Order: sequence, then C-alpha cells, then structure tokens
Amino acid sequence: MDDKTKTGGADRSRININEGYELDYWSNKFAVSKDKLKAAVETVGTSVTAVENFLKK
Repeated sequence: MDDKTKTGGADRSRININEGYELDYWSNKFAVSKDKLKAAVETVGTSVTAVENFLKK
C-alpha cells in the first residue's frame, strides 16, 4: 500500500496506474494522456524506464 504522506521520490522506478495521483504525475511527466500511459504500462510493464522508452518510439 502506498504511503500517501510521501509525495516526493518514493518508488520512482515503478508506475502504479491504479493510483490516481501517480497516473496524474506520470502522464504529466511524459506529456501523454492517461489512456496512453495506461496502454504503455499494459504493454511493457510498470518499469519507468521501459514505459519511457516505449513512449519515445
């Protein structure tokens, strides 16, 4: 379970698309829609590096 009191650099190597605030954070960071972010995570997994590489293609 996420500790919502830790808003900074918690586990920034994984993306949890089931948490609204993470969905907001990562979709803004990668400048993509939430749906595109979800599709990327479903395709390559929750690794930030893998998602970032996938979105750059």
